Amino acid sequence: MANVDAQVETLRQRLAPAVGALDLELYDVELTGAGKARTLRVTVDRSGGVDLEAITAATHAISAIVDDGPAPSGPFLLEVTSPGVERQLRTPAHYAGAVGTAVSIKVRTHSGSQRLHGTLIEAGAEHCEVDLGDRREVVDYADVTHARTVFEWGPQPRPGQRRSAGAATGKGVTA
Repeated sequence: MANVDAQVETLRQRLAPAVGALDLELYDVELTGAGKARTLRVTVDRSGGVDLEAITAATHAISAIVDDGPAPSGPFLLEVTSPGVERQLRTPAHYAGAVGTAVSIKVRTHSGSQRLHGTLIEAGAEHCEVDLGDRREVVDYADVTHARTVFEWGPQPRPGQRRSAGAATGKGVTA
């Protein structure tokens, strides 16, 4: 596993400048799966979001780099994507970028695991702090098994009522 992590980190360092040249941020690089079912997932982002043209340009640039030099050994599928509205949190930088948003964090405890749902209020190099409503919890990244931001939909219309056009766009409707 350490060898794969080193290969992915080397690849991340090679990809970052090419992705940056496209005015994109290299959000994450991960290799998942095993054998012939492995996927090299490269996640790119930018302020305001990523469109299909940006994903296409990033795919071309990333594919050329992967084909040209050391990459994880064995077969894999290259997937270039955006982080979406519910973003996986894996690095301190991911947590720092999510401060102020709703999160779901699964942590190891002495009795198994626990899932925390709350608002991320602080993120440092070794841990983060989550407001759980009734208390605040400091979470060491070393104890996290899975973490992501949570997209919260606005209030739903009551049954039998339709949302007005103004409600869908956030603009008032006048007669």
